[in-house]
Amino acid sequence: MTELIERWRAAMRGAGATADDRTLDRAGGELLTRWWEPHRHYHTVRHLTAVLDVVDGYATQVGRPDLVRLAAWCHDAVYDPRAGGDANERNSAALAGTLLGRSGVPAAGVAEVRRLVLLTAGHAVAADDREGALLCDADLAILAAPPQAYDAYAAAIRREYAHVPEPDYRAGRARVLASLLALPALFRLPPLAAGEAPARANLTRELAALLP
Repeated sequence: MTELIERWRAAMRGAGATADDRTLDRAGGELLTRWWEPHRHYHTVRHLTAVLDVVDGYATQVGRPDLVRLAAWCHDAVYDPRAGGDANERNSAALAGTLLGRSGVPAAGVAEVRRLVLLTAGHAVAADDREGALLCDADLAILAAPPQAYDAYAAAIRREYAHVPEPDYRAGRARVLASLLALPALFRLPPLAAGEAPARANLTRELAALLP
């Protein structure tokens, strides 16, 4: 976890944080504690790392990559599978505001990170929003994985919703998949657009298996 904390601290410094290293590390540790919560099966530190790796890989595509990195850290920091609607995204954005604000990140940067986190509720991104595109593309990258890896992802999501009866889960998951398929594009940045076809194939395959 030391490497992750170092990545967090570097992103915070890049975003203008003025707090001392101990304060920054404490905030990063608080986030990691959340990412390690036992009810998580997909939305884990592994997912966080995967999103950060995509952001790092395409950081030159955006103007403020450190703000995207911080949004990646915060985007699923609050994750309660029993919460409704966009409560998790709203609560994650609020947590981001608290942690970044008390770490001395300038107000404009805090507001941008909050905005980016909220985008992950529906992954609908304006055509000129490159920071939003990078975060959402990174968050959805798993959708373009080979079928076996995608199926493992889908199974992990089901475990996170183990409290939901099967018929209700099928209906709810089908709505999520349909909303993703309804997006004009799953991936917006040109380097990641190659994932569009395999992602849609995976989503369509899972959706077909859920429907009666």
